[in-house]
Amino acid sequence: MKEVYIVGAHSTEFKKHPDRSFRDLVRESYLGAINDAGMVNGDEIQFAYFGNCAMHVFGQGSIRGQVCFIPLVREKLFPERVPIINVEGACATGSMAIHCGWKDILSGQSEVVLALGVEKLFIPEDPAKSLSIFEAGADNFTRDETVGQYKELGKLVGQEFQTGGNRSFFMDTYGMQALYHMWKYGTTQRQIAQAASITHDYGAMNPKAQIKIKMTVDQVMKDRLVSYPLTRAMCSPIGDGAAAVLMCSGDYLKNLPPAVQNRAVKIKASTFTGGMYKKFDEPSLCYVAAKKAYAMAGIKPEDIDLAEVHDATSFGVIYQSEMMGFCAIGQGGRFVESGATALEGKMPINTSGGLVSKGHPVGATGVSMIYELTTQLRGEAGPRQIKNAELAMQENGGGVIGTEEAACSVMILQKDR
Repeated sequence: MKEVYIVGAHSTEFKKHPDRSFRDLVRESYLGAINDAGMVNGDEIQFAYFGNCAMHVFGQGSIRGQVCFIPLVREKLFPERVPIINVEGACATGSMAIHCGWKDILSGQSEVVLALGVEKLFIPEDPAKSLSIFEAGADNFTRDETVGQYKELGKLVGQEFQTGGNRSFFMDTYGMQALYHMWKYGTTQRQIAQAASITHDYGAMNPKAQIKIKMTVDQVMKDRLVSYPLTRAMCSPIGDGAAAVLMCSGDYLKNLPPAVQNRAVKIKASTFTGGMYKKFDEPSLCYVAAKKAYAMAGIKPEDIDLAEVHDATSFGVIYQSEMMGFCAIGQGGRFVESGATALEGKMPINTSGGLVSKGHPVGATGVSMIYELTTQLRGEAGPRQIKNAELAMQENGGGVIGTEEAACSVMILQKDR
């Protein structure tokens, strides 16, 4: 099997960018990635995957990537006639783009592939439209089945499942999942707040993060309630951004300058799983994806030095710590409370600040996670750098099918030089 390496990676700052277009954000992330790989233009790129979920809301569907790259083609910054495939998969969109490029290189079809994700979610003149964008990530053909599951879950834990109005359906489902974990395993709201506080500490050290404010556990607890037990400080914000990675084969890497070779990061495993209407106490699709990734990489959870996991809410840090095998199922709250996920802990998680602090422009999120892990494995993360990091893990979920995601990516990256 061929080896696949990341040789270029870049992310815009995640924030509210009302004055920047999709093309502006794409340009910055693309040029940043190829420049990071020591390229002046992208003439060596043979294929591209473009991740986005909501551009149709702004008037452009179907050929999103092609339209965004037209100016770059005209300026000879992106090669003519290179195919771009548009990818969409809710919050896992960016990871899907990377996975597709990874498979192209493994198969021998391509030697150099670009994966890019971009999103604009902040619509200041129409906040309701911003919220509506997320609705596409749920099962809208059988919404009653999903709602029915959560109502049943609510009866079990003793709290009615509510949604509608100005509420976010996704935050309501996350809140109910957290309540179930609290009911079954004794997890506390304060432990979720601890997870949020740690990721806000990381975000304050990340110049790319949307929220760069440290928060104590008490401050997180006292913030505005969104959907019990989740406060605003435990939930990812609305924002915009783009991220890109440039991948190449091991054979191709040998011909690149030593400075590029020395910063290359190997994709040791990339796996995906699909969601279903599972039982409440059944491990999620993320658990299955992690098992597949460990087997592909030939390693164990204890070999991982740091991870980026999907924390659309801070409960995600607790839950995914269990699903990734960093602690026993049911022990995620205690794991976080012990300080394990902090900078000096045994398993630093979401050193970027996570979705809660770094931000969550849906189509760009998965790629931005890989950008962070690449930065860490290169030893270039500044004050949030994890010492001697050699193996890093990403978990990125997308959409909702019942009480789990519709899709899940798990990747393992390795420092190879």
